Amino acid sequence: MIVPNKGVLTGIERPFFAHKQSWKEKERRYRMRKNYSREDIIKLVEEEDVEFIRLQFTDIFGNLKNLAITAGQLEKALNNDCMFDGSSIEGFASVEESDMYLHPDFGTLEIFPWRPQQGKVARLICDVYRPDRKPFAGDPRYVLKRAIQEAEEMGFTFRVGAECEFFLFHLDDNGMPTTLTHEKAGYFDVGPVDLGENARRDMVLTLEDMGFVVEASHHDVAPAQHEISFCYDDALTTADNIMTFKLAVRTIAKRHGLHASFMPKPKYGVNGSGMHINMSLLKDGKNIFADEEGAHGLSRDAYAFLGGVMEHMRGMTAIMNPIVNSYKRLVPGFEAPVYIAWSATNRSPLIRIPAAAGDAVRMELRSPDPTANPYLALAAVLRAGLDGMKRQTPVPESVDCNIFRMSEQERRERKIEELPGTLAEAVSCMEQDAFMRETLGDHVFEKYIALKKEEWNRYRSQVTDWELNEYLNQF
Repeated sequence: MIVPNKGVLTGIERPFFAHKQSWKEKERRYRMRKNYSREDIIKLVEEEDVEFIRLQFTDIFGNLKNLAITAGQLEKALNNDCMFDGSSIEGFASVEESDMYLHPDFGTLEIFPWRPQQGKVARLICDVYRPDRKPFAGDPRYVLKRAIQEAEEMGFTFRVGAECEFFLFHLDDNGMPTTLTHEKAGYFDVGPVDLGENARRDMVLTLEDMGFVVEASHHDVAPAQHEISFCYDDALTTADNIMTFKLAVRTIAKRHGLHASFMPKPKYGVNGSGMHINMSLLKDGKNIFADEEGAHGLSRDAYAFLGGVMEHMRGMTAIMNPIVNSYKRLVPGFEAPVYIAWSATNRSPLIRIPAAAGDAVRMELRSPDPTANPYLALAAVLRAGLDGMKRQTPVPESVDCNIFRMSEQERRERKIEELPGTLAEAVSCMEQDAFMRETLGDHVFEKYIALKKEEWNRYRSQVTDWELNEYLNQF
């Protein structure tokens, strides 16, 4: 039984925790965050009465993991001496080589604002190392760091912003998630029609307490669908932020008696959820994608970067859209891209060039969904773009009409390719792409493909309700 309007709280019922930090304090903490020293962390944990520290990392599918320690073990953690069993993490290591070490990134220290005011809980995002103290090749954060290093060696900084969409659904009487909602709100609707408004407001305030600069939040197209956009940053920080974002959103949703789902297509017949990636390259602080004299305000390097992304897109899709359900979103009629094309005037192609000038010039990759591992996704798109720049990859003409209304013959004449239509097809494209092996490294590449093939085989062996409804009476 689902209670009507369960989880929709009024402003009076809202205060699970207080957002008491002044803006001055928030700004000070945000500026300091990337420059914490070992001594800063020890002092802050003591001053803020932090009792538990979560040492966080991700598996190859982008699932957040952590090892919790008490404040008394903090110095051991800061010495990189905290060990865990890597054989228990999917895609990491075998039993024979299971010992792994967590190396905290000091700049990622954050105190969770939703935990108690006394005996607080903090987190540090960690890199994973082997016993020989070398980076573990299966750590997704290390994969992204290698791509960033390549960009830096070319003189570039990869700047990224993410637009993450999600649904807010009711929980059942046992606290388990459903796909039920009582709201009928649509794009940009407001309360009282938008029944998730209070929960979304708390999410924004919580994210700001954690140092995010939230640009906008709103109700999205489908009933119970929402979007929160936060400010761009360097690629590693943005990937870390995406992981933190999903944790915070799901935590606050649960406090409102709701379930936040990042599943790409949880309901038939409505728009799915994407994770659009906005990106640009800086050199000496200047956006090299911008050229006022270039077509659509784009530079030659921007077009080459665009060409590289388009050329490698089919091989990258298993990373950008990593689960069976991802491909229920990538179908015509629901705004998600299906064809590998670009445009500066409409939203139907894969890559859009938003109307902007100067430092704000960027590309928006519209195919990724929120189940993508952000470290692997950003590594793939960055290396694909850099490869395009190295080879000055040519770019096809922009598609400035609704690509979904073009005939198959028109698309064929313009050599417009389709994205893979299933996880199996995407994995096959990835497996045949030597560039993706080079980008991910042998360990992640081979483990990822093997586990995704197993996932597809589990899926295709199922008998679904659709099949029973379609065929049982007929045959």
